[in-house]
Amino acid sequence: MGRYRRRMYEDYAQEFSTDENFNIAYKKVKRIKGFYSHLRIYVIINILIIIASVNGEIFGDHIRIRDGGLLSWHTYSTAVFWGIGLLAHAFSVFGRDIFFSDDWEERKIQEYMKKEEAKNKWE
Repeated sequence: MGRYRRRMYEDYAQEFSTDENFNIAYKKVKRIKGFYSHLRIYVIINILIIIASVNGEIFGDHIRIRDGGLLSWHTYSTAVFWGIGLLAHAFSVFGRDIFFSDDWEERKIQEYMKKEEAKNKWE
C-alpha cells in the first residue's frame, strides 16, 4: 500500500472502506501506475540492449564498435516484440478509445461548428 493511500486509510478508514467510487478510482490509478512502470523498464532495458549491441566490449579497456550493431535485427527484435506487449498493456489500461474518445469527438464537432459559424458570420 502506498504512503498516500495508507495515510488516507488511517485517517478515513471508516469512510473509505464502503466507498465504491474510491475503490474503483484507486484500482484505475494503480493500473495506470503499473503501465508507466512497465514503460519505464521497457525504455531502460532496450537502451541497455542497444548499447550492448553496438559496443563489443562494454567493460573492457577500450570501447569497440561492432560491425552492423545498429543495423542488426537482433538489436531491435526485443524492442519490437516487447513493444507489441506494451501496446496491448496500454490498451488494457486506457481502453481502445485512447486517442479518439467520445469527448474528443464532441470537441471536434463543436470546433467545426464554431468555424462554420465564424465563416458564415462575415458573409
